[in-house]
Amino acid sequence: MSPLHIKKGSNKHSAYNLRPNFSDTTERHTLAVLVDNEPGVLARVIGLFSGRGYNIESLTVAEVDHTGHTSRITIVTTGTPQVIEQIKAQLGRIVPVHAVHDLTVEGPAVERELALLKVEGEGDKRVEALRLADIFRANVVDSTLNSFVFEITGAPDKIDAFAELMRPLGLIEIARTGVAALPRGL
Repeated sequence: MSPLHIKKGSNKHSAYNLRPNFSDTTERHTLAVLVDNEPGVLARVIGLFSGRGYNIESLTVAEVDHTGHTSRITIVTTGTPQVIEQIKAQLGRIVPVHAVHDLTVEGPAVERELALLKVEGEGDKRVEALRLADIFRANVVDSTLNSFVFEITGAPDKIDAFAELMRPLGLIEIARTGVAALPRGL
């Protein structure tokens, strides 16, 4: 009598895979949603997220085609792969939505964000803030005798790193635009 070859995930009482085939790891996804530029569309999209308890980390909206009256909503959200698939499916069912693209899955994408940071400091802290701004290629857009306003663009991780370095130097306030993203290539 030959031994039973039980597949991984099954147990000695069943040959079926009894392990759930979904992941419980949380992933960050960037979604690009093309919609009609009309009143209430953004509220419907946001209502989908809030009504189901999904979180939005970043939200950017702008009209992209004046003649076609379409806007692009770029949403950064987190969730399990099943939650992300559910979000995409539900977004696709909203009437004024033309297309939903998951830029995280569809291939390489370019993500950029703009931030303004107000940093207070005098003496050595002021010099150090200017030195770090030069390293991160941040521009000084306003200056007083005891503060700066820096403008920085780049990937969200770059902005996070710059803000963390500015905190001990006197970071007072930060304003961020949210992620704007496009797929690379054609």
